[in-house]
Amino acid sequence: MTTPSVDAHVRLDTHPTHPSAVTATLTGAQAHIPHVGLEAAGWHVATTNILVLARIDHEEPYWAEQAAQRLATLGITIEITPQLREAIDEEWTWANYPMPWCTRTEIRKVSDDAQKIHDDIRHGRLLIHAHAQDAHTTVAVGTYLDTGKSVYLHGENHLRQIANSFDSPARALTAFEDMHADTMRPGPAPMTDTERDTADARTSPGTPTTEPEPPSTGAGTAPADAPGPGAHEALFASFIEDNGEWENYRTWSDDTSVANHETLTLRAAFDHEARGHDTAWTIASYQSPVGERTWHATATANTPTDMIKTLLDGLDTDTAWTERTSAPLTERTLTTVTGPLTELGWTQTINGHHINWPAPNGETGLRLDVAAAIGATTARSGPTWTLWGGNTAEQPNWTVEFSRHTPAAVLQDLTYNLALTHSARRTHPSKTPRQRHEVLRTVALTAPSAGPPAGRSARR
Repeated sequence: MTTPSVDAHVRLDTHPTHPSAVTATLTGAQAHIPHVGLEAAGWHVATTNILVLARIDHEEPYWAEQAAQRLATLGITIEITPQLREAIDEEWTWANYPMPWCTRTEIRKVSDDAQKIHDDIRHGRLLIHAHAQDAHTTVAVGTYLDTGKSVYLHGENHLRQIANSFDSPARALTAFEDMHADTMRPGPAPMTDTERDTADARTSPGTPTTEPEPPSTGAGTAPADAPGPGAHEALFASFIEDNGEWENYRTWSDDTSVANHETLTLRAAFDHEARGHDTAWTIASYQSPVGERTWHATATANTPTDMIKTLLDGLDTDTAWTERTSAPLTERTLTTVTGPLTELGWTQTINGHHINWPAPNGETGLRLDVAAAIGATTARSGPTWTLWGGNTAEQPNWTVEFSRHTPAAVLQDLTYNLALTHSARRTHPSKTPRQRHEVLRTVALTAPSAGPPAGRSARR
């Protein structure tokens, strides 16, 4: 049985400026087929038709050949340049490798495990809480967000390993502090030279292009209130400069900056590479430096900078600190959050388990997910409050989303901002206390009759 031919050609070559990295140039009417396969295998999209494989273990030629063999079985034409073929066939070993008893295959397995840890951190699947210096290497502690398992990491680059695991971040951080209190620092460690070179290879395509990537807004054009290039970068820099109690910690990747509050209970992460509807900002609050997360918020890259600034400025308000473990939804919370809107004539609408407060001009609004607010099982992972702008609430140009225990004071600052900028005139009377009670009545009718299943606590 012959393999059907695919109209796609993949040319694999060594990277022009990074010795071990490999580039893949895709052509053909069905180039999207190898594109998907390579991206799923860890290749990074550098330009429209070029992908880069850059690894911290310098094993790119080996893994490029593995990718070539898989694509060839699909009927895709593969070309490997002579210089890459030479690199594939080259026999080499690590100098002064600390595990000399390992075979070449075993060394590659250790390196690949380290690469997976590196990728999990880079893609946000493994959140690093703290790092420290242990003799001549770096150690760290973090938590896998999908499983909740916390791990103790030892080593750097291709030698990083999981040395221990814990069933909660609190236990992991406590053990880590006991061992490394003298050198412990919050957040991930600075990038190593190898990590920096690898990151640089991913952003240096084999064939540079001057064609700009069109903005992704869902409507074909950038929203009217979309921030200009570099606006969020400047906002993050000014926030650090103007707030001495916050410190910017350099991470393993130039793509992300992390600001930690001096109490180690608030963190603001900014993704420099986020565009359009990608999450650019992530705010998280914790009960204590080693405690559980109490609430979090995310904002897309298209969010106006004045909304982000309002959010950042609201993190240090007294009410924001004192209400960090408040109930998710009470009449007081509802009145506090929606008061600035209703006072300027914004009226509520109910659509299923969503309660909406759209602006009179229809350009923005506030949405409450009742199911998420009461902790319904099917909505625990979704946002409780969403501020949106542009287009519609279902397909907005930008969003700022909050979990159910977000302090009302933080939300009120943002709704006040919305009310001032999107209420040209008062077109409706303010919401009466009776109307606010109707919202809570909706919540009560939607709430499940029983609490969370036995053995499980309600998630924040």
